Amino acid sequence: MAEACSICEGTGLHVVTGENGDRFAQECSCQLQLRINRKLERAGIPARFRGKSLESYKAEGKHASIFAAKNFAKRFVDTYPFGMKGIGVVLVGSSGLGKTHLAASMLQALIVEKQVRGLFFDYQELLKLIQNSYNPSVAATELGVLQPVFEAEVLVLDDLGSTRPTDWVWDTVSHIVNSRYNRDRTTILTTNFADEPAVWSESAAQPAGAFAAMRRGETLGDRIGERMRSRLHEMCEFLVLEGEDQRQGEYRAQFRPL
Repeated sequence: MAEACSICEGTGLHVVTGENGDRFAQECSCQLQLRINRKLERAGIPARFRGKSLESYKAEGKHASIFAAKNFAKRFVDTYPFGMKGIGVVLVGSSGLGKTHLAASMLQALIVEKQVRGLFFDYQELLKLIQNSYNPSVAATELGVLQPVFEAEVLVLDDLGSTRPTDWVWDTVSHIVNSRYNRDRTTILTTNFADEPAVWSESAAQPAGAFAAMRRGETLGDRIGERMRSRLHEMCEFLVLEGEDQRQGEYRAQFRPL
């Protein structure tokens, strides 16, 4: 059992004395922390990235674009939401550059520092969740899945374009992006696909895997459609990250026996 707050002793209120000597009850600071903790729990941030921070994002000694992306992320969090009107960020780059770490860190910082209602979704998992809602044996409905995605003050959509493009995928992406655009909601996205126009006229007929698509040189335009790529440019600042795959370097898995 968690220990009761030493200030309010678990009541959520404590007595303060004003300048004129009047005493009154005021909400304890522990209640704000409880609300922040609940928002962090509800955000759906993957366990691997919970607690990650912009400070722990390693940019020193990396490609200049990594350092610039970290600085941009800090300024973004510091500025939010003043004058932004729903402006978001798209982090573009190959695998292993820390795009998800950076996006999750931004979301957590915004929840803690600005008390936003945030939500994190892997792009492929979100689409599967929506598809699963069509199953009559599942209690969830499509609207029930999508409404929090539409309404979240800040949404992180990780690995955009990782699912094979079909008419249904494009319609769903369009629905999500346009709904957030019309609501002036901030969206942070990551993608491994280059921010370029479509080059494959029949992408849907190609092998399905995202890795195979990248090897073929498919672009973001191929994976989400040119109309949605154009919409994202209206909604978001695009940051291109370059450098070596950190997962094969300092983040390589190592077994250290006791």
